[in-house]
Amino acid sequence: MTAQAAALSFEDKLANYADLLVRVGVNLQPGGKLRVNAPIEAASLVRLIAAKAYDAGALDVSVNYQDQHLGRVMYERATDAALDYAPEWAIEEPAHQMDDGYAFLSIAGSDPDLLAGIDQGKIARRSKTMAILSKPLAERQMAFEINWSVGAMPIPSWAAKVFPDVPQEQAISQLWDAIFAVSRADQSDPVAAWRTHLERLSSVTKYLNERRYSALHLRNSGSDITFGLADGHLWAGGAWPAQNGILGVPNLPTDEVFTAPHRERVDGYVSASKPLSVRGTLIEGIRMRFEAGRVVEASATRGQDVLESLLNTDEGARHLGELALVEYDSPVARAGMLFYNTLFDENAASHIALGQAYAFNVEGGTQPGRMAQAGVNESLIHVDWMIGTPDTDVDGIRADGQRESVMRAGKWAYEAQSEA
Repeated sequence: MTAQAAALSFEDKLANYADLLVRVGVNLQPGGKLRVNAPIEAASLVRLIAAKAYDAGALDVSVNYQDQHLGRVMYERATDAALDYAPEWAIEEPAHQMDDGYAFLSIAGSDPDLLAGIDQGKIARRSKTMAILSKPLAERQMAFEINWSVGAMPIPSWAAKVFPDVPQEQAISQLWDAIFAVSRADQSDPVAAWRTHLERLSSVTKYLNERRYSALHLRNSGSDITFGLADGHLWAGGAWPAQNGILGVPNLPTDEVFTAPHRERVDGYVSASKPLSVRGTLIEGIRMRFEAGRVVEASATRGQDVLESLLNTDEGARHLGELALVEYDSPVARAGMLFYNTLFDENAASHIALGQAYAFNVEGGTQPGRMAQAGVNESLIHVDWMIGTPDTDVDGIRADGQRESVMRAGKWAYEAQSEA
């Protein structure tokens, strides 16, 4: 912990964090409206977020609490008919709020092992049912029709997973300290710190968009793969404007720059550099091989059944929707820990996502038919998993075949090259 962080009380850092979620994450404007989705354990944080939102001039703060344990109750007791049932009215409220310009803020906080031992067939069945129901909303959100962002709240079971060898209260305290550090909430002026960080990410995305690479070749001790990029692809990272023109930051923290691969132009093999927590279980030792953009081989040392259920969700689940580059010494990586939560772990390493691509990663991506024309992927899932390591090298490949260094040993290499 830095001297600066030690000078701030827990209450100061928590207030900073709530302020960041409102002012930097969704960037709520005077007269704006906010919908918060959060676990019931996050009530104290949500109250503070609401206070910060009203301080910013919010007209309304609407809160939707979820109890993650009800999911396990369903899988243990519900009939197949119940697993297949999803009332259409369930998405009417958020759809109307999206129509009305509400910003959406989600608070992550769940037990990584909540669904351990549950039949994966049931989980896959229910996940697909809910994905189909929420697809219209998900597409609007992924096209950034409104501002949205994701933060986190430690809960006892999550903290115990991250810090298993200390008492519960200490584990929660240590997890909060880690979240404050990687989100810059432990700094005296976190908004200014984020402004500097976002300028850095903006310079990286600007460079990559100017180079117009047709493909990237990534290789390290566990991967050797070429990602053909979508036609008219765009790099994004840090902050970018929603369709309403308001600049926001979707993930706090964020250290990635990312774009859309072409769904038919990915070839090679990749290995996971960190475990993946998904659908209430942990998948470890993932390895995949791609041919013509499609996963043709996939294995895991733990959670093979979960991995297979993900890949079998739909046809697009075996193709990629995202390629993200992250320096190996990002704040999350420097924390030297596994968060067991993708919001954090994806910012510790370069990563890829199976499934749906983002519309804003393609020029004109919100126009009808443009995504398919550009060759980007469509799916009911979007699952990020980490492939970056400290020995990661990345080359950009121009249309004429010329190669340029983008990363060397997990660090940006293009600056030295552009100055040469």
